[in-house]
Amino acid sequence: MKVLIDADGCPVITETIEMAKAAGLPVLLICDTSHIMQREGAETITVSKGADAVDFVLVNRVQPGDIVVTQDYGLAAMTLAKRGVPIDQNGRVYSDDNIDQLLYSRHTAKKIRQSGGRLKGPKKRRPEDNRKFRENLENILTKA
Repeated sequence: MKVLIDADGCPVITETIEMAKAAGLPVLLICDTSHIMQREGAETITVSKGADAVDFVLVNRVQPGDIVVTQDYGLAAMTLAKRGVPIDQNGRVYSDDNIDQLLYSRHTAKKIRQSGGRLKGPKKRRPEDNRKFRENLENILTKA
């Protein structure tokens, strides 16, 4: 078992590495060339820029039981299909019970944008988001 992080723009990389290390799990950061990074305690894979390039490299490395940190609903759905455990940076654990609604809302938002409509962006991160992430990641790590 390992922890894979969709590292492009992920605000909880440090927390994830610390918690995975405490649980004795290896961490793999996957990012594109516009977000090159190295972090102690994690292996980094850098891929060429391209639509969903990071997602495809990451999902090809997921094994059943692996934990994936991502805010991308599509990647979360592919992770679930491979029996991985996806969680977002705010602590939401993706599941078969919530992924269809999330994908549908993403599809609806895309249609609105394509027709010229505008939507609000994501809410600003709060300390509560970090707490919830740590709590839910700890629960996943404990079950593993």
